[in-house]
Amino acid sequence: MSNNQSATINKLPQHIAIIMDGNGRWAQARGKKRVLGHKAGMERAREMAETCGELGVKFLTLFAFSSENWNRPPEEVSFLMDLFATSLKNESKKLNKNNVQLKVIGDKAGFNKGLQKAIDKAEDLTAKNDGLILNIAANYGGRWDILQASQQLLSSGEELSEANLAKHLATGISADPDLLIRTGGEKRISNFLLWQAAYSELYFSDVLWPDFDREQLQLALADYAQRQRRFGKTGEQVTG
Repeated sequence: MSNNQSATINKLPQHIAIIMDGNGRWAQARGKKRVLGHKAGMERAREMAETCGELGVKFLTLFAFSSENWNRPPEEVSFLMDLFATSLKNESKKLNKNNVQLKVIGDKAGFNKGLQKAIDKAEDLTAKNDGLILNIAANYGGRWDILQASQQLLSSGEELSEANLAKHLATGISADPDLLIRTGGEKRISNFLLWQAAYSELYFSDVLWPDFDREQLQLALADYAQRQRRFGKTGEQVTG
């Protein structure tokens, strides 16, 4: 085992969030249609969930479809919806077998009734599992999340506080992400987990998502392991 791998195991993030960027560009670079990149990206998402489960990561949140992605070409959006529905059907039994709990976070009311039912069925099937919690962010936006959580908090009559608002966020019981990864070379978080990522360590990779394999994840984890998380304190307070 290399020194980097050892460091990764000694300081493993509890929650990893990933903006899976670069599917379309990956396909275009190979002379293929953009939609085939999304299919390859789905295969990579499966591998990432398996890897995180094996490593002992407790929460994995994947940004699959943003609230802004509806603005993409209609044929691409249609393909993504069909791919999402098919993947829910094909993968939920495997996730259940591997003790993974699946949650879809986002405005599910924006999906058609068939897809909503598929989401509910997959979530119900895996609800009692206590291994990796896999959050799929679909029709999700960080601003939407804060707004809907605020509305729920006001309706509940609870005291207005950060802790109470956080309980109503779409991520629910998931801890805030320790590490937020974005692939594909862009260096922004694109309205993803805006509240939850306030103190996340950010890791930007030039690798397009379909090529972001186990080795690339190990590089991100090794980089994370070398960082000092201070949460407003001085370095001396953290190490003292």
